[in-house]
Amino acid sequence: MPASLDAIDRKILKELQDDGRMTNVELARRVGISAPPCLRRVRALEEAGFIKGYRALLDEKMLGYEVVVFAFVHLSSQAETDLSAFEAFVRAQPLVRECWMLSGEIDFVLKCVAPDLKTFQAFVDKLTAGPNVRNVKTSLTLRQSKDAAMVPM
Repeated sequence: MPASLDAIDRKILKELQDDGRMTNVELARRVGISAPPCLRRVRALEEAGFIKGYRALLDEKMLGYEVVVFAFVHLSSQAETDLSAFEAFVRAQPLVRECWMLSGEIDFVLKCVAPDLKTFQAFVDKLTAGPNVRNVKTSLTLRQSKDAAMVPM
């Protein structure tokens, strides 16, 4: 942790990770300070970029996205303009949940969801035709063994 965070800041971050919907009064109670300085600290953490935002974590299977697949993408060029073009293409694809640029043989790994295999296959066809894509390999997931969206505190 950066030295600019004190013990109370770290407690605030941990509590907000556990429950981002709690009121400022409840957060202040949990970290042991009064509400006004707690709110000032949260705002300072937001402005400094430690807190990037707030969102609900949704269950993709309950929403009809039964298929989770990892796609490993190898590009034909790693020039910055080509990397940027591919990243822009991926950002526009709603089935892509995450995109990571890697070192080594594979340039990008994508975590994708789809309602069924037919929809995913259509997406793979689109991905294979994407900017600068040399080849795509996919791995269908069988089950999720861990889902930790939180940063260890």
